[in-house]
Amino acid sequence: MTVAPEVPSLVAVGFIAQLIDGCVGMGYGISASSILATLGVPPAITSATVHAAETVTAGVSSASHAWFRNIDRRIFFSLLLPGVIGGVLGATLLAHVPAHTVRPFVWAYLLVTSLIVLSRVILKRTPLTVGAQGPALGGVAGFLDAIGGGGWGTIVTSTMIARGVTPRYAIGTSNAVIFFVALATSLTLWLQLGRMRYDMVLGLLIGGAAAAPIAAWVTSHVPQRAAATAVGLVVFVLGATGLLTTLT
Repeated sequence: MTVAPEVPSLVAVGFIAQLIDGCVGMGYGISASSILATLGVPPAITSATVHAAETVTAGVSSASHAWFRNIDRRIFFSLLLPGVIGGVLGATLLAHVPAHTVRPFVWAYLLVTSLIVLSRVILKRTPLTVGAQGPALGGVAGFLDAIGGGGWGTIVTSTMIARGVTPRYAIGTSNAVIFFVALATSLTLWLQLGRMRYDMVLGLLIGGAAAAPIAAWVTSHVPQRAAATAVGLVVFVLGATGLLTTLT
């Protein structure tokens, strides 16, 4: 196996991406996928690589969030099975169909969600009634996450916060479920493609695993209003940038 010259820099990318993801519940897959895309890695290989690395980083992250009591078990189980099924279906489609036709709709959804989150923080409105967060949310997010090479946390965390879930539980629970979604997605793509950039996987997961415990600690100590604002701003920037890129 030939080691790509970009691998050392991917350690830093994995660290930063996981630090952002672990602190605000989103950004790992999108950040890492964007870097691999600029390196010319095909979409299906990109998704397989990122999700393989995310399996390890999400495992460390979910264990860290469990340690700091950031996980809501009821929401976790409502998202788990639909998320895994959605990831498998999305990975299967990605292995055979170009992803660029789906991405504009994902970015548009994220923009709307970010505005909902920010409006509730700025206007100090009463949170929406919190019900079961799946299975629709888990299934759709798992599917779009596999198609786009990332996005589970961006969709799930921001949607849960918009529905009134406390940010630390939205972030921690989202990070816990993505471990299983990423595992299912990476296995599906590996079985259908028969290849993966293991050197890039190693670079991403080393950096990500190092950042996961730090991010979980930060999440347990960040005030709810500040966390919700950070989530809204991150989703808005990612959504606006992604939509602009796909439409130009």
